[in-house]
Amino acid sequence: QVQLVESGGGVVQPGGTLRLSCVVSGFTVGSTIMRWYRQPPGKERELVAAISGPDGIIGYGDSVADRFTVSRDDITNTVYLQMSSLKPEDSATYYCNSQFGHWGQGTRVTVSS
Repeated sequence: QVQLVESGGGVVQPGGTLRLSCVVSGFTVGSTIMRWYRQPPGKERELVAAISGPDGIIGYGDSVADRFTVSRDDITNTVYLQMSSLKPEDSATYYCNSQFGHWGQGTRVTVSS
């Protein structure tokens, strides 16, 4: 059974850091493209970062490219999103997604003073 379980969200002050995790079961993260999306309240979902399993290619959305880092651990079958220099506009529910079309339940990030 395929599951994507995100965690690590919370409330953080502007300028702070958070690390999100996406633990995957049912397939190996190294075999496909894994993505992080986010959806602010009342807005559309947007792509934040992607990491390709087979060739290791990484990409970021323009608004996060110099602040967020995506990575994966093939041993624990987990994908991470390290977020730094967080801004209020980063507040959103963050979702893990696979190229196969699977989604996690999301983890909420709130950046506020």
